[in-house]
Amino acid sequence: MDITTASSQELLFDAARRGDVPALRDLLATGLAIDSANPKGFTPLILAAYDNHPDATTFLLDAGANPNAQDASGNTALMGVSFKGYPGIAQRLIAAGADLNLQNGNGGTALMFATMFGRNELVQLLLDAGASRTIADARGLTALHLAGQQGNEQAWALLGGEEQAAE
Repeated sequence: MDITTASSQELLFDAARRGDVPALRDLLATGLAIDSANPKGFTPLILAAYDNHPDATTFLLDAGANPNAQDASGNTALMGVSFKGYPGIAQRLIAAGADLNLQNGNGGTALMFATMFGRNELVQLLLDAGASRTIADARGLTALHLAGQQGNEQAWALLGGEEQAAE
């Protein structure tokens, strides 16, 4: 990669962070790879989604960005928006084929992030879309365990905690 390409790549990442759709369109038209990653593994889609830019997220998905790209820690755009609390962007990612059950390097899933951070609207959205309740992270904890640890009663109920307690 020459210095011009490296500079253009950085411009692409900056445009994604700002949600600048015209700049994204222009930069991608030069032939830059839509799923290129910065040194931390962040793709333009991960950056746009994480920084709450729904129009840029939609543009990148429509242009062919991989909704399941993972950063250096294994996190996806869906995991990021699940922890940040952006249900509209989560819906766009799910509609584009984001894998609800991908796990990061610690075994965490989008559902686990939504549960841990009290994003109960996202817990419901992910469950409605078919996210697994039974996946365990590297510590052996499921989203239900995490809901209990966090004292998140609403997520605990959504995840079936009341049903399990009755058994």
